[in-house]
Amino acid sequence: MIGAADKAKEVERSINKKFHKGIWSRFTAAINDYNLISEGDKIAVCISGGKDSMLMAKLFQELKRHNKFPFDVEYIVMDPGYNEMNRRQIENNAKLLNVPVTVFESNIFESVFHIEKSPCYLCARMRRGYLYNQAKIMGCNKIALGHHYDDVIETILMGMLYGGQVQTMMPKLHSTNFEGMELIRPMYLIREDEIKRWRDYNQLTFLQCACKFTEDCAAPDRENLSKRIEIKNMIKELKKTNKQVESNIFKSVENVNLDTIIGYKQNSVKHHFLEWY
Repeated sequence: MIGAADKAKEVERSINKKFHKGIWSRFTAAINDYNLISEGDKIAVCISGGKDSMLMAKLFQELKRHNKFPFDVEYIVMDPGYNEMNRRQIENNAKLLNVPVTVFESNIFESVFHIEKSPCYLCARMRRGYLYNQAKIMGCNKIALGHHYDDVIETILMGMLYGGQVQTMMPKLHSTNFEGMELIRPMYLIREDEIKRWRDYNQLTFLQCACKFTEDCAAPDRENLSKRIEIKNMIKELKKTNKQVESNIFKSVENVNLDTIIGYKQNSVKHHFLEWY
């Protein structure tokens, strides 16, 4: 049976060899294209226990080996109230993949469990706040989240079809509540199918969803989950007749023609085309 050290090396080799083009090159492209990392940064890589954030941790380890300028990394895991089995799986995977994690605890699941309206939204907001706070305590100036390309295009469509607005998931953001802190998304250009292929190729098992709601099969915010699945299926159908549909959705928010926009919002202020007509 393969040992933990050998397994970690095997996984690292797969990133460098088999998945160099689909994962590693896209990871470094996002960092360069969006200027996500600067000299002297100390980045908290936030690990939820799923495939995306665990891969992100390995990519940061690889980046540290080849970095052209000095920056530091901390690997942090927030336990918002996982059951014992899920907590153990995260810790075991971190050990197997040779990722030195710092685990800290919060009671977020308990705090939002009895919230009837949009508990998933509230949970996500609270998670981010706890991650920022822990990162700041550890001397970090950035947190890295594992959102990927498919998350971006699904968010664009969900905003249009269900929110009546054009918006996207940004590759980096300044924190509004933690001064001097930023959020970066270095997996921004990586396709979810490539992440799944990497996971399956290396015979790895990660958490799907460790949410307390799904454990108890009583998620009041299940509607949001079903909407995202609906969007995934819609994109899959559109791709059958237009293979460029995903890249076109992604590019649409890079090619906004303000001359043909009825109105837009900037810094929370609404503007209308009649202002300059």
